[in-house]
Amino acid sequence: MNEYLTGRKLYGNNLEIDLIKKWYEEESEAYANIDHKGKTPSEYSYHNLNIVHGFSKLPAKRFNKVLGFGAARGYEIEPIIESIEHLIIVEPSEQLISKAIKHIIPEYVKPTPEGKLNFEDRTFDLITCFGTLHHIPNVGFVLSEMIRVLKPDGFLLLREPVQSMGDWRAPRPGLTKNERGIPLNFFETLFSSQPVEVISRSFCFSLTTHIKKVFGRLFQKPLQFYKPYVLFDKFISGILKFNLKYHPTKRIDRIAPNSVFYVLKKK
Repeated sequence: MNEYLTGRKLYGNNLEIDLIKKWYEEESEAYANIDHKGKTPSEYSYHNLNIVHGFSKLPAKRFNKVLGFGAARGYEIEPIIESIEHLIIVEPSEQLISKAIKHIIPEYVKPTPEGKLNFEDRTFDLITCFGTLHHIPNVGFVLSEMIRVLKPDGFLLLREPVQSMGDWRAPRPGLTKNERGIPLNFFETLFSSQPVEVISRSFCFSLTTHIKKVFGRLFQKPLQFYKPYVLFDKFISGILKFNLKYHPTKRIDRIAPNSVFYVLKKK
């Protein structure tokens, strides 16, 4: 187990198919039941975070086909919705579905437990994947599938926690049974072997939990809702990335970015 807690290997990445299916069944509605409980949230709080770290890096163009992997109700797509012709959302939950996102009627597709994307090679101009992969067992295969269905010169926007999120062998309040962070070196190694160029790699959520505990009551909305905070957090996360450890056990080890944001372009 030590090789997983140190981040040398990603837990769940090489499971047998029966265990992958079991993981899928346990996670398919788990996030919806914890975070939303079937209710529609009044506001999506990550727009500025996704714009600063991701959407602002994209060229000013129209995207014919866009895939939102684990995009649920599709709120994360709203900042660029006017530039999209067709949107497909891969989403397991029956609770997290939208009939329309502004003028776009999304097409929903259920993921396969093994992670195979049932699309032709070079289908999508843009893929977004925000906070989804850490719920999935075979991350390496799923990422390779996303890159496969991405067109040359297409973009993949990816945001994931790069800390362990605690010891997943025991229940953790507010978290699903199987979710765990993904070690930064896992991404770096995988992308170096795939036909992608890293356009941008930035970090976020360095001191957010600590600031929320001390000053949270002064803010009406989550900290990431506010663009000045997102810019501050990006700056301080860039400074503190040297202290990033996958499974921090000391307080000082927690003074580091929690998540990474990649903008990738297919070669």
